[in-house]
Amino acid sequence: MTRRSRRAAYQHGLSAESRAALWLRLKGYRILARRHKTPVGEIDLIARRGKTVAFVEVKARESREAALEAITPQTQRRIVEAAHLWLARNPRHMNHTLRFDAVLVTPRQIPRHIANAWKTPR
Repeated sequence: MTRRSRRAAYQHGLSAESRAALWLRLKGYRILARRHKTPVGEIDLIARRGKTVAFVEVKARESREAALEAITPQTQRRIVEAAHLWLARNPRHMNHTLRFDAVLVTPRQIPRHIANAWKTPR
């Protein structure tokens, strides 16, 4: 991958995350963090609405099916681990309902928000 294609992919990802954040705000969510980095990985968006905190993976692809398929079990585990680290630093949210959501961003369509896109392993 060339430097130019990496930069284009990065910009495409930023644009998708901005669209996803705007969509969630329009649905009444407050964005608590964007691109939250931890030693185990990054959480694209952390959003809250009422007593629910959602850890959101944003995927931009040509189709919603391709975007959903891109959220692999490995990706899910990484986000769950990163969410635990975020909660350790933000204990005031421990009593909130915690959820793992996805926002699928595709060309010429509004983003699709999937609440409870996956469950945490027990």
